[in-house]
Amino acid sequence: MQKLIISNTPHIKSKSSTKRIMIDVLIALVPATVMGVVYFGLYALLLVALSILSCIASEVIYLLIRGEKFKDILNKFDFTSAVTGLLLGLNLPANCPWYIPLLGGVFAVIVVKMLFGGTGKNFVNPAIAARVFLLISFAEAMTTWAVPSVGAIKTSTVATGATALGSVIKGERVISNLDLFLGTGVSSGALGETCKIALIVGYVYLLIRKVVDYKPLIYIGVTGLMTVVLQGSFSAFLPSVLSGGLMLGAIFMATDYVTTPNTTVGNIVYFVALGLLTALLRHLKGTEVVSYCILLMNFFVPLIDRFIVPKPFGYQKPKKEAKNG
Repeated sequence: MQKLIISNTPHIKSKSSTKRIMIDVLIALVPATVMGVVYFGLYALLLVALSILSCIASEVIYLLIRGEKFKDILNKFDFTSAVTGLLLGLNLPANCPWYIPLLGGVFAVIVVKMLFGGTGKNFVNPAIAARVFLLISFAEAMTTWAVPSVGAIKTSTVATGATALGSVIKGERVISNLDLFLGTGVSSGALGETCKIALIVGYVYLLIRKVVDYKPLIYIGVTGLMTVVLQGSFSAFLPSVLSGGLMLGAIFMATDYVTTPNTTVGNIVYFVALGLLTALLRHLKGTEVVSYCILLMNFFVPLIDRFIVPKPFGYQKPKKEAKNG
């Protein structure tokens, strides 16, 4: 006898599934991963691989301990832990110790995801939470940036990622917008955030696949405009959006379905607040704060959903009655 599945109405058929969406995200992250390896060498690939393996292994082991059969785990595997692992790996310095992605993967999947019920139940983005955990626990290892390995693309102008972003915040120019866009001449930072064109290619793919929409542009645009206001110069716009991890965070982590509001209006409020908060804290702290801002706004999502409530399916606005006389 087949299992009867009962769910709430309305019943809407769609080809979309968690597995399909996660595979699309993995594909969209391939260009950034490839460019990270090109710029920083094969050790960067090892870090990414360890991060992915740690996340997948953590989920499988947790489910085995809970009593599920290995065959059932494989059948239900939805690639969410693989996406978490890849995003975490791309948020690491390219020369951090090998155990960093392993510990980060365990924290992201077991502590942030599985202990709260698994896929769809986490209240913050696992990759973001793990990165913040690693930044707090291993501050030196997570802020010691790599110089491109032999054979990586180089230019005559080389500036560390921290210095480049710090100079942008101060209104100084140490590297051209073109170098920031291509990632040439930027010798440090998280290995997945360096080449902006690779991130844009991934974003376009997700747009075509209808996994994401225009909302990351709100976050990026508001951050740039707020930076212009704080610095008093329109020349600060491009350097502010091309520096640091803004694009990586906006496209691939701030858009997490589980940790964003349920309504269109709520999402607009969420991404505008993210942009304002990121620009303001960057200006005050003089360093990158994208991960902290996304994590903080994740906590505010239930509050946004409480005050901005979605309309019921089939809702029609009441017609005003015509006045007599």
